[in-house]
Amino acid sequence: MDAKNIIAKRAAKELKDGDIVNLGIGLPTLLTSYLDPDLDIIFQSENGILGMGDTPEVGKEDPDITNAGGAFVTVKSGAAFFDSATSFGIIRGGHVDVTVLGALQIDEQGSLASHIIPGKLVPGMGGAMDLVVGAKKVIVVTTHTAKGDAPKILHRCTLPLTAYKKVNRIITELAVIDCTPEGLVLREINANTTVDEVKRLTEADLIIPEHVGRFE
Repeated sequence: MDAKNIIAKRAAKELKDGDIVNLGIGLPTLLTSYLDPDLDIIFQSENGILGMGDTPEVGKEDPDITNAGGAFVTVKSGAAFFDSATSFGIIRGGHVDVTVLGALQIDEQGSLASHIIPGKLVPGMGGAMDLVVGAKKVIVVTTHTAKGDAPKILHRCTLPLTAYKKVNRIITELAVIDCTPEGLVLREINANTTVDEVKRLTEADLIIPEHVGRFE
């Protein structure tokens, strides 16, 4: 299993029955492949959908139903469509239980940089600023390092911040890390790695509790 699917499989365990969840584009959308089918989870898309479903079968796409990233999606029975103002009212009003999004950098304070890639023209942050501030729980899913093993989990973010001190949990292919007032706490490591390797690939200081769990 590649790194992104390892991350998605572990992150799917964070979602609970009845949650209203917003998934960022890219890696976060892989979570839906690993969800317990018995869970009733309501997915929200900031372009105006509550009750978003899976990717449609090839040839059955509806050009009027896409997620915020422009990808074709389906909707579940009872889904609602609304304008962006209403959608962001839901987000800013604290009605999203969990948001799962990617990141370029995260730091020891739980701050997040996710919308500017140096040297590249990108379309902007989308709804990330509103989601990270408005959601009750913020989970960042990202590979542990960038190219060349450059750390993504830093003492302080060097890119412009998307949000300050708002991340609750970081999930990578190597580790599950909680952002707390005391600092970053290592909760779990991949069964195929070690605490020392996670520390080596993390610039930020990690608090290592007596018991560190494992995941696959």
